[in-house]
Amino acid sequence: MPRPLPRRLLLLWPLLLPLLPPPASPGPLAGPAVARLGTRRPAGSPGGRGSGVCKSRPLDLVFIIDSSRSVRPLEFTKVKTFVSRIIDTLDIGAAATRVAVVNYASTVKIEFQLQTYSDKQALKKAVARITPLSTGTMSGLAIQTAMDEAFTVEAGARGPTSNIPKVAIIVTDGRPQDQVSEVAAQARASGIELYAVGVDRADMESLKTMASEPLDEHVFYVETYGVIEKLSSRFQETFCALDPCVLGTHQCQHVCISDGDGRHHCECSQGYALNVDRKTCSAIDKCALNTHGCEHICVNDRTGSYHCECHEGYTLNEDRKTCSAKDKCTSGTHGCQHICVNDRSGSHHCECFEGYTLNADKKTCSVHNKCALGTHGCQHVCVSDGEVSYHCDCFPGYNLNEDKKTCTAVEEVRRLLSTEDACGCEATLAFQEKVSSYLQRLNTKLDDILEKLQVHEYRQVHS
Repeated sequence: MPRPLPRRLLLLWPLLLPLLPPPASPGPLAGPAVARLGTRRPAGSPGGRGSGVCKSRPLDLVFIIDSSRSVRPLEFTKVKTFVSRIIDTLDIGAAATRVAVVNYASTVKIEFQLQTYSDKQALKKAVARITPLSTGTMSGLAIQTAMDEAFTVEAGARGPTSNIPKVAIIVTDGRPQDQVSEVAAQARASGIELYAVGVDRADMESLKTMASEPLDEHVFYVETYGVIEKLSSRFQETFCALDPCVLGTHQCQHVCISDGDGRHHCECSQGYALNVDRKTCSAIDKCALNTHGCEHICVNDRTGSYHCECHEGYTLNEDRKTCSAKDKCTSGTHGCQHICVNDRSGSHHCECFEGYTLNADKKTCSVHNKCALGTHGCQHVCVSDGEVSYHCDCFPGYNLNEDKKTCTAVEEVRRLLSTEDACGCEATLAFQEKVSSYLQRLNTKLDDILEKLQVHEYRQVHS
């Protein structure tokens, strides 16, 4: 039977179904902490999110439904339809949302546990088979039973490490006949999120005592069981895993990253760090962090970024991080075998000492004329055979020894000398050999001096 006009007053609440304008003055049960639904809403007004709009997040969900004598059979059918419509909006499964139903009046009966059904159709059929218990309204006992028996791991609830929310929706049309304040507080303290739905003669203060904070999101009131089904769209919005990154409600200053199941986290652009609020970003000093990769100098920019610079005498390479010496000849990294010559363009080239030619690698050198260098080691005469080879020869009257460098007087000269004066011949030969030895050593020293003079003269010319 309809209540007086003040009881049909509707307080519009964001995200709920828009209904007809409320009467001129609010009733005593209306308040800012209660969301209420009337009996009708204007044609064409939005009716909540449709099925399939979003994916529900996994829950351990327990319905606690009042089937006392005040709930008539047809009204109880409306309650079961309300439960089934909420189930329709959820992803049901062992790894998704699990559902249990606790039926209560003066006694409490667990119709089925969280682990009983993992199929949506089987679950809805089980809800349809529930029958009223009649008499009494032991709401506190029902909440206690749900906490002690339905929300246990043995009954199918997932443990605290799973991070799966535990949610209970209690539906009642009367005033509890036992104490609910303390047991509801214990349930909330154990991690159960409590929603209270009041119908018709439900006591509003008791609903507020049972529900979780904030009350305007957890307490609902409808005038009759005939409109309770309309609340299903509100619970779909509550349990939906909407993507705040797509909706633009994330409040991330830089970048929003979706983690799935309606969760997200914020990240910052390069050169910035996430602040303690996990939403805003501050520029970081990459030079101080020493992750810049600059070979020489890191310079912070005002934008929170940085750039690399080089020490004096070096230039920044194309990678914008490493440096190359402008004067490689001075730095000793030129790779030239003989002489490094700086070019005006900041580059360099290699050259060779006199008597040498630059090889194809433009760095190493090969002898051009070994006889001219004076390092040949020939006792008498050095004969060039080209740019890189030579052979030794002797003066007339001498033969080249087996070492291919020294020379010995021929036997005919020796015989002539011995015929005329054997003693004189021996003395002469000894003298000649002594002179030859001195000449050979002197020739070697002269060759060394000549080479040093050539190097010194070449450096003077090219300095």
